[in-house]
This record gives sequence, C-alpha cells and structure tokens, in this order.
Amino acid sequence: MSNVLDPYDQTYFSFGRAAGVTNLLQCVWVYDRGINVDGVRTFHHHLQQGLLARRIERSRLPFGRDRWVSSSGAPELEMVATPRSRVEFDAWLDEQADIPLDPEHGPGWHLAVLPFADGGAGLSLTVSHCLIDGVGLSRAVADAASGGAHPTVWPPAGSRGRWQAIAEDAVQSVRDMPAVARAVVAAATFVRRQRGAAPTQTTAVDESDERVTLSTTTIFVNAEHWDARANALGGTANTLLAGMAARLALKVGRTTADGSATPSIPVNTRCEGDTRANAITNVDITVDPMTAGTDLNEIRTATKQALIRSKEVPDERWALLPLVPLLPEQIKKRVVGVVTGGTTNVVSSNLGATAPELNKPDGTDADYFAMKSLYPGVTQAIMHRTGGVLALLSGRVDGRVFVSALAYQPGRKNSDGHLRQDLSSVLQDFSIAALTDWGATQMNRQYDRAGL
Repeated sequence: MSNVLDPYDQTYFSFGRAAGVTNLLQCVWVYDRGINVDGVRTFHHHLQQGLLARRIERSRLPFGRDRWVSSSGAPELEMVATPRSRVEFDAWLDEQADIPLDPEHGPGWHLAVLPFADGGAGLSLTVSHCLIDGVGLSRAVADAASGGAHPTVWPPAGSRGRWQAIAEDAVQSVRDMPAVARAVVAAATFVRRQRGAAPTQTTAVDESDERVTLSTTTIFVNAEHWDARANALGGTANTLLAGMAARLALKVGRTTADGSATPSIPVNTRCEGDTRANAITNVDITVDPMTAGTDLNEIRTATKQALIRSKEVPDERWALLPLVPLLPEQIKKRVVGVVTGGTTNVVSSNLGATAPELNKPDGTDADYFAMKSLYPGVTQAIMHRTGGVLALLSGRVDGRVFVSALAYQPGRKNSDGHLRQDLSSVLQDFSIAALTDWGATQMNRQYDRAGL
C-alpha cells in the first residue's frame, strides 16, 4: 500500500495551506438522555485507528508529493465539566469548530462531550477534511462505534533519512512526469478556452484579512416524507437536494447572468480498502431554479446526462492536478477561485443512507445526528477571491434526513438567521415539513408521530 498522497488529496492540502483556509467536517450527536461515558471512551479509542490515525508529512523536495505517516500522540477526549442549556449548543459547536486542527502536525481531529443542564448531552467530532471526506468519515465513525475498525499501519513520521527521502521523492517525481506532461497540454487547452469564455460574475475584491463567520443551519426531515416529496416532484432523494440547492442559490443571488443555477454534485468513488482522503469526483449541472420547487425532472435529466458525460469526458480540471506540486504558493493562492468553482457554484453533497452504527457513539442510538462542512478562520479576502460559498450536505440516519447548510455571499448580509429564513423559504417551495433545531423533545415526538 503506497503512502503517497493521491493527486486530489495533494491538491486539497496544498491549496488549503496556500490560502490559509482550514476545511473541516463536524459530526454532531444529540442525546435526550444521559450518555454511556465508558462507551464514548471506547469509541474515542477506536477512532485512533484506521484512516484517522495518520497525518501528512511534507516532501523533502519543493515539487515532491507528500506522504501519509502515522499520527504521533492520540487527541484527548474532551469532557466538558459544566453543563450548558440547549440554546447554547450551537454556540458550543462553533467553539469546537474553532479548536485548531492540523493535518500535517496534528491533531487532525477532536472529540468532545457537552452535558445539557436539562439532561442529555451533545457530542462533537471535528475532523480535518484533508484526512477524510464525508463518506469516508461516515464509515470510519461507524467502524469505531461498532468496534470493527481495522487498524491501518502507516510508516512512522521521520522514518526516512534525509537522503533516502530525497531519493524516493525524486523517483516518484520521475514516475509522475507523463501525467505532468498531459497536465501541461490540458492547462494550455484550459487557458485558451477560458480566454474565449464570457467573463464570470464578480464582486469588488476586498483584500482584508479580517476573519468572517460563515452562516450555518441544520434541518431534519422524516425520511419517508422526504422520499414522498421527491417522488411527487418526479425526482429522487438526490435530485431533491440538488433542487433545494438551486432554489437556495436563487434566493441568495448566486446564479448566472441568465438566472440559471449551477449545482456541483460530488460523486463517491471510494472502494473497498481505499485509503484516499477525498475519494470523489464532481459533476456540474446547469438548471432553471424557478421550476425546481414544482418539477425535478429537468434536474434529474441533467444529472443523468452529467454522470454519463463525466465517464466519457473527464473534468478537465482534474487533468491539471499533477501540476499542483510544481506551482509556487502565490500561484496556488491566486487560482483557488478556479478550483472552488467560481461565484455561482453551489455544492449539493448527499451521503445517502449511512450505516446504523454511525448514530451510536456511546453504543446506543443518539436522538439526532448531522454532519456539517465548515471553514473556521476564513478571511474576507479569501471569500471575495473565491466568490463566496454555498453548500448543502445531507445524509439519511435512523429514519431521518439531515440537511446542513453553509453560506457566505459577498455584498450580502450574512447571518445564521438570514440563512435559516432562506432555507425555510426553500422548504415551503417544496412543501417539506422540517425541524430546525436539536432540542424540543416533545415537539420532535409529535413530529415523528405525524410522519412529517
């Protein structure tokens, strides 16, 4: 098993480091009763194996590919001593997201438990996206919860001597030369095509290093209700999420000059024994957001065509990846906007049905689970350079569908409240009944009994 980073993982790590941006995933569980602390400790121990038990070691060569090595020292389990009210839970989750994670020097992840003042508890697991993607994290968490994690042995950090590392990385660079040559040709074609393309919508660039807080919100929908709405609109669970992304893009003003929405849909390519951090490819579609709330057929057709096209004609951006180790840091920083998809891109990421064990961090079922994608510490300059961000992440857990939203639109007022209002408006467009909090036990039980 090679420990050399996959080209996409190399790009993800390199561009994030150059831009000074940390992308992380946050798993959140809520228990309406007391948790089994010993069970959580066992879960924490099992997380220290497998795909999370690693970090990135930089190449000795400035143009070399980096490598996976074993992580040194296990992250500590944080058990908060002072309970908080449930209304403070979101604020605590934000605090957890602000705890520094480092895929290179460690720790790359952090698990914490917060007891609620009225009983029950919430758990947060934050993980650097450089270590794992959403599907991979779902599997790693489910394995850890079930005790079925398969230890993956990585070389110890610093185990290669200086000259051995230089020699091995040089050999790897030579092996990469054919791919680099193809990437040069692809880059020339890409540049020529971009010159003839219509200019992308942009906003005034603000180079301020002031930190900005991205807006987030999470909703929960009964899975049967979600499927029923998708079927009624002529779509699937996946295209319903893409339709919601298109409508949300319309409401926040993230559309093309002709009013089209451009959802980008990550497609899982992870296979058995796959050690890549981000085992995905993307398909992009262009649809009319005005009709998405009443008819998903256009989105369903566009998605099928995009999936077929991606197999026949791979995304040219992926052909450029072998060039990344050769690029200076300043160049990486400047082209990050191209990589992220530009000012109209909206991500529609669906994890699909997950393993039941994902919802059992203490060995028993939690009352709620959701996964969030976050960019803590991002600056105003980066957000303006990339044209902002809009992303939906969804998954199906224990009879519910969660949808977590992340947004920042330059030139527009950004807050959790505004995003929650926009998403609630989208839900109304699709006639979807949902919960928008983690708490209110009695209301949630009534909601489930009603089948909504």
